[in-house]
Order: sequence, then structure tokens, then C-alpha cells
Amino acid sequence: MHGSEGSDGAHSTPPKDPRSKLFPRVMGSLAIVGVMVGLMIGRLTTPDPSQLQQVEVTNDGLVMWFNNEPKTHGEFVDGSLALLFEAEGKTQNGQLKLGDKGVNWRVRLSDGGLLLSVVAARPLQGEWAGSEVDARWRLEIHLREQ
Repeated sequence: MHGSEGSDGAHSTPPKDPRSKLFPRVMGSLAIVGVMVGLMIGRLTTPDPSQLQQVEVTNDGLVMWFNNEPKTHGEFVDGSLALLFEAEGKTQNGQLKLGDKGVNWRVRLSDGGLLLSVVAARPLQGEWAGSEVDARWRLEIHLREQ
């Protein structure tokens, strides 16, 4: 081998690649655009998180207003009510009258979302039900003494 001339094709220098070096860049750009479009579509199809908008006190319980239906888990524990909502909102508290006795309620942030606690001096019982009213979710909580 005298030099790097390609006269017989038996040399160590590879032949020049006839393909354009632009092809990998175009494929990379298409991949990035595809990922971005997929992220935008995913963001548009994800529902808005539930938001606690308002808490109203009624004569036998509470009415809670949300922008959409939250996942709810609730139970009576030792005569007090605990409701956990997968929602966002601000902490609130207050009192209501059940008969002539006071009942304390409090909404606070927890690991699973918002936690509503209703406590009275006597054990409580009751039920809750939700429905859609004017494009909002209304949860009515009716309480009574045990």
C-alpha cells in the first residue's frame, strides 16, 4: 500500500457515504415534534382537578359545592363524620346547630386531598348525597344525633 489512493479498492479508507447527513436530524426533529403533540393532546384530555368552591351551613348539616364531582370516601368513626375528597381547596371551619346543640366542622388539607371532619358532643349519624346542579357538583350532608 503506497498512499491512500483507491485504485484497486483494497485499502483501509472506507468509501464515502452517499447518504445525506441531514436524514438523522430530520428524524430526530420528527420524534421531538411527535412527543410534544402527544403531550399537548394528553394535557387537553385530562379533566380539571376538583376544586371546593363553597361550604354552606344548613339547619341539619352542610352543603358543599365543587366545580366537578370529586372522588369521595366517608365514614362515621366513634360518632364523628370524616369525609375525604380528592379535591383542592382552602382550609375552613365553622359551627352549625343541630337541634339546640352545637356541632363543629372543619375542612383541612391532607395527603389524599381535603378532609372534612364533623364533631359534636353526642354521637352523630347521617347520610350524604351528591348531584349536579348548574354545571357544578353539590354534596348535601344531613346529620342527626344518634
